Order: sequence, then structure tokens, then C-alpha cells
Amino acid sequence: MVLALTPTPPANAFVPADALDEPQPTYPLDVFFCEGCGHVQLLDVVDPHALFDHYVYVSGTSPLFVRHFEDYAADLLARYRVRSESLIIDIGSNDGTLLKAFKDADMRVQGIDPAVDIAREAVAAGIPTFPGFFTPAVAERMEEERGRAAIITANNVFAHIDDLAAIVEGVRILLARDGVFVFEVSYLVDVYEKTLFDTVYHEHLDYHTVAPLQRFFAAHGMELIRAERIDTHGGSLRATVQRAGGPHPADTSVADAIAAEQELGLDRADTLKGFAARIDGVRDELGAMLAELKSTEKSIAGFGAPAKATTLMHHFGIGPEVVDFIVDDSPWKQGLYTPGLHIPVVPADVLYERRPDAVVVLAWNFADAIIDKHSAYRDGGGRFIVPLPQPRMV
Repeated sequence: MVLALTPTPPANAFVPADALDEPQPTYPLDVFFCEGCGHVQLLDVVDPHALFDHYVYVSGTSPLFVRHFEDYAADLLARYRVRSESLIIDIGSNDGTLLKAFKDADMRVQGIDPAVDIAREAVAAGIPTFPGFFTPAVAERMEEERGRAAIITANNVFAHIDDLAAIVEGVRILLARDGVFVFEVSYLVDVYEKTLFDTVYHEHLDYHTVAPLQRFFAAHGMELIRAERIDTHGGSLRATVQRAGGPHPADTSVADAIAAEQELGLDRADTLKGFAARIDGVRDELGAMLAELKSTEKSIAGFGAPAKATTLMHHFGIGPEVVDFIVDDSPWKQGLYTPGLHIPVVPADVLYERRPDAVVVLAWNFADAIIDKHSAYRDGGGRFIVPLPQPRMV
């Protein structure tokens, strides 16, 4: 074990008003390092049906993510010269935001997502979506019905899976011989460099680096050919994989990434054990900011109710005695209460009705866009506090 965070309920287990008196179970958030392969993961695995069957996160509520996925789709289609009407499959397709970009580029698309309500809405919006978990059996059925895919994607889900080998087996069944499997995932390098500890929550079982991934894919008849750092979620990895011996040349990015990871010491447990002290430093600095505001009877709200906020608020002790309410643009979360701490989640217009003295931007990876969009609140004397990577007041 290299890091022990405060146990929490599942990060997206928001609570309706009529269930506030019901106890919510909490689970350990202990992070472990494998001395055999260097992979970093949780060992406490929460039932994925409990986590994902009634999921409340959707990509389409963020204009930044919509634009990101549009650029992502265009890049892959150009880079791998994909022909019109080719099949594109997205594992963990959510509301179909990425697949819509592929569909608009004249591709056939197929989504797979276990969140039944979100999958139903994606289908209604014209994105065919299988409402369930991706398994080799599902891959076989899909290959029979729809053929093989030129591109298979899995975005911000490759960290969510306990049995990664089964996912890769399914990908091999569905992937065309010249196809590519591309996934985006939070990158441990960014988590470590920027102290982004709040990316640790029960949905995220895996904390990926390139070196263990390269060995993992090679052991399953696949080849990691590209490892690209991108800005999403505070810093992510976009990895591209093909069948071993496939037609696409590997570039130097894989070797470069592995060298950078080794230079940081992420192939050693002792490096990660020192992470806790840096987290404590951020906690103390942010806590001092909030304590000073409360000492002068200032009111504080939150902006954004992402999964990462559950970890941050529980580990830093930021509860309803500090934050009165949390604004979020997603109708899936409005009217609910945050996991464990039971802080109400409300629409953005409440920010202007109640005008708190300060707002903690819990969705800190969108801080600049949020602050720009709500400049009227700031111009009226409101202050934004961005907790990570380093606490700052705007």
C-alpha cells in the first residue's frame, strides 16, 4: 500500500431527499503498487452494478468535452485513413457524445454502456447503444450482428475495470485486422506531478502508466504503438493499440513516456509513498483559506459535483458546515444530495439568487471556463477558490 485516503461512499452515489436518513456504506480508498509489474490500483472492488447501473455523469453537459470529442474523432479518422461507413465502437459510450462526432463524419456507430437510463437516452438521440457491460460474449454477439470495427474507443473507462484481460479479449474479437483500439485515461504522471489525488475513487480501480500497459498488451497479443499526453481531466493519456504485427508503425512516444516515468521514479513504491505528504500540504493551505472565510462569517458554496469532489471533500473534511450548496449544470444531479455529506446540488441560477461570498470550484479541471462563464458573479464581488493543482483565489 502506497496511499490511504479517507473511506467514502461510491463517488457518484448521489442521494434523493427521501433517502437522506438511510445510511450510506463507505469503502476503503487504499492505493497499492505492484512490485511485479509496477501497476498501481485499488484492491477493494465495489460491485460494478452498484457503481454504474444508475450512473449520473454525462459528457454532453460540458461544451469543452463536446469539442474535445469532436477533435478526437477527426484526428483518428484522418490519422488512420478510415473509410466512410466503417464501424466505430465505443466502450462506455455514455450519452454518445463521441459517437455522434463519428456519425456526423459518415461512420456507422455502436455504443456499449451499462447505465441503462443514459443508454436509453443515447438510443433516443440516434446512437445505437447496448445497455450492459462489455464482455467477450457481448463482443461475439456484436461481431455477428455488426461486423468488425475500424476503431474501438474506451474513454475514461479503462481505469474502471477489474478484469482488463477480458476487455482486451473482447476487443480482439471485434477489432478489424488493420483496426486500432484507442483509450483515454487519467495518467498517473499527471496525478503525481500535480497532486491530483481526487482522481482516486472507487470507480477508478487502475492508475495507469505506460510501462505496465506495454507489457500487459504484449502479453495479450496486442501492441501499444502510441502514448500521447492530453489535457483532459487535469492530465490524461491517450493510448493507441493494434494487434501484434499490425500495419501501423509505432512511434517514439511509447519509449519516451516510459523513460519519463522512470525518471520520476513511478516504477518504485517509495516514490508514491511520499505522495501523502504533498496531499497534506494542499489540505492545509486550502483549509486555511476556508477557515479564514468562515471566521468572518462569509458564506461558501461549491461549483460542480464531479465524482472527484467526493474524494476531495471527504479527505479534506469539507462538509455541510463549510459549504452550503453545490451548483452543477447537469440535470441528472440537480435536486440530489452529495454522497455521504448530503450537501444539496442545485442549478446555476441559485448562485445568483443566494450570492455566496465565495465558491469552491470542485470541478477544478473546468475552472477557467466556469469562471469566464460566471464573470457576473465575480464582478459582483464573489470570489472563486480553485483547490487543485494548487489552491488559489480568483
